[in-house]
Amino acid sequence: MAQRNRRLTKAQREWRPGQVQPPRSVKTLFASSVLCLEACLMLFFGLAAWGLNQHDWYAWWLLGGSFAIAVVLVLTCALLSRPIGYMIGWVLQFVMISAFLWTALITEYGLWVPLALIPGLGFLACWWYAVRTGAKLDVEKMERYRLEEELAAEREEKDS
Repeated sequence: MAQRNRRLTKAQREWRPGQVQPPRSVKTLFASSVLCLEACLMLFFGLAAWGLNQHDWYAWWLLGGSFAIAVVLVLTCALLSRPIGYMIGWVLQFVMISAFLWTALITEYGLWVPLALIPGLGFLACWWYAVRTGAKLDVEKMERYRLEEELAAEREEKDS
């Protein structure tokens, strides 16, 4: 039995029948979705920038830098349960946009690389929307959860 309990998470070990879990954060769900999609954008941007500049000295730096930003974007998802995660997310939005601009400055393709700003700015808008709307939905969701708990308590008193 002890062997089996070690494989369970803390939440699984503490669960009891009839226990109601508090609602999960919509803001965290939205924000982590945006960060993961941005990581995909950075992966493909890195591949495109490397492919266009593969014979130049900086090609591997573009690829490595883009992949590093993608990894940090995904790792930031784990920090979204704390306020520091959202601060890092905001910083990463501007790091991404500045990476697009920096790449445009050092490459010989001029206009083609700045076109990556379009999805970059689009994802910045998505991040803003995810954080803003997610927070509003979390407030509404917690209010509904609180009211459902009160209703359940009233029904339990009535049945007793």
